[in-house]
Amino acid sequence: MTAPPAPVRLNPVIAGSEVDSRDAAELTGVDGQVVAEIGLAPRLLAQAAVHRVRAHAGAPAPKPELFAAAGQLFATATLSGESPAEYQRRVAAATGSPRAAVERATAGIRAALARIEDLNAAELPAPFAEGGFARHWVPRGKVLAVVVPNNHPEPNVTWVRALSLGYSVLLRPGSKDPFTPRRLTAALLEAGLDPHRLAFLPGGHDLGDHLLDQADLGIVYGGPDAAARYGNRRDILVRGPGRSKALVDAASAAALPDSLTRWIAEDGGVRCNNISAVLTSGDVGELADALARRLAALEVHPVTSAKALLPATTKANAEALGPYLAGLAAQGTDHSSALYPDGPLNVLDDTSVVLRPLVISVDDPHHALLGTELPFPFVVVAPWREEDGTAPLRDSLVVSLSGRHTRLAEELLREPSVRKVTTGDVRPWLSRPELPHDGSLAGFLLEPKALIHAP
Repeated sequence: MTAPPAPVRLNPVIAGSEVDSRDAAELTGVDGQVVAEIGLAPRLLAQAAVHRVRAHAGAPAPKPELFAAAGQLFATATLSGESPAEYQRRVAAATGSPRAAVERATAGIRAALARIEDLNAAELPAPFAEGGFARHWVPRGKVLAVVVPNNHPEPNVTWVRALSLGYSVLLRPGSKDPFTPRRLTAALLEAGLDPHRLAFLPGGHDLGDHLLDQADLGIVYGGPDAAARYGNRRDILVRGPGRSKALVDAASAAALPDSLTRWIAEDGGVRCNNISAVLTSGDVGELADALARRLAALEVHPVTSAKALLPATTKANAEALGPYLAGLAAQGTDHSSALYPDGPLNVLDDTSVVLRPLVISVDDPHHALLGTELPFPFVVVAPWREEDGTAPLRDSLVVSLSGRHTRLAEELLREPSVRKVTTGDVRPWLSRPELPHDGSLAGFLLEPKALIHAP
C-alpha cells in the first residue's frame, strides 16, 4: 500500500511572504488522516491583502518566459520543501482524484504555461493597425478575484493567464485542493513574478464573496448554486456545471462503447467535460448494459496508487451518498449495481471508499436525471428521436456527436447553451489554443480600445 503523504502547513501568502495565521483548519484526506493544516485568512488580513495588491496593480504584464519557467518549476522542482510526487499524492489523498489524473494535470499545466501567449492571442481578433489607427486589447480592470475549484488541478491555469494579461490576482483556493494554487504561487514567485501581483488567501465562502466584491472582476468555479448566484453579474465569469452529453446512432452505439467508457471515466470522471449523459437513437438498454460492463471492469485501488483509475471519498461521505445513489437508481433502470458483489461503494483497508461507476437508463430524453453530475463515473442513457431535435442536448459544456447525427453540429454551435461540439471518435476535452473550451477568457478580461495618431 502507498504510504500516506506527510501533513503540511499552508498559510496565506501576501506580497510573496507567508503569514502565519492563528485561524486554522485541518484538511483530512479520504482515508480520514490529516493531510494538511490550513492557515485561514481572517477578514482583516484579507482586506490588508486587497489594499496591498491594489496599490501595486496596473504594471505591465510579465514576459511569457516567466510563465514558461514557472510551469517547468511547478512540474519538476521541489518547492517549499515539496517534490512533485509528494504534491501529486497529497492532492489525490485530499480530493479523492486518482493520482494518475493529478500527474496528467501536472503535465497539462506545464504545457499550458509554456504556450500562454498563444492561448491568449488565439482568443482575440487579429491585430489591427492602419495608418494612424490601431486597436489595442487592454484589461477591463486591474484586480481579479478567483474562487478556485477542487475537482481538477488544470482550471488553475485560468488565473495564471490573468496574470499574463496584466491583472493582479486575489486567490481563494478550494477547500480540498489548496495545494495546486499554493504550488503554482511558489513556482511563479521563484520564476520572478512581482510578489505584489498575487495573494493566496485560504478561507471559506464568506471570504470568497468578500474578495469578489473588492475586485474589479471575478471568476467563480462551482455548481448550479454558483451559476444561479453569480450568473447575472457582468463582472463575474462563472465556470459552472459541465453536463456534457453524447448523441450516438445505432451503428455508432455498437462501435463506440470503449471510447464512451473513456469519455465517461477518464481522470476518474471528475472533469467538467466527462460525459454524464448519453442519448441514442439505438437500443437504450443494450448500450447501457455495454457501458456498465466496461465501466465495472475498472480496477479498484487507493487513489494515491499509480494504478488508481477511480475516485474515492471518506467513509462518512459514502454513508450519506449510498441512500442518495439508491434514490437516483430507483428513478430509472440500474445497469451497474448487480455487477458489484460488494456494492458500488468499495471500502478499502485505509477506510477510504472507492466510488465505482453507475449507469442508469431512462425512457425519456427530457428525464430529470439527465444533467445530473456526480464526482465519479456516472452516466444516464436515454432515447433520442429525430423529432426531439437539439432540445435534449442543451445546457452542455460539450456535446459529442457520432454517426449520422454529426449533421446536427452546425445547429448545436448556434445553440447559446452549448459551449463546444465534437464529432466522431474525439475526446470531449480535446482542444487547441485556437479553440475555446468554455468561451473566451481573454474576451472577458480584456476590452478593445482605440489609439489614433495624428498624421
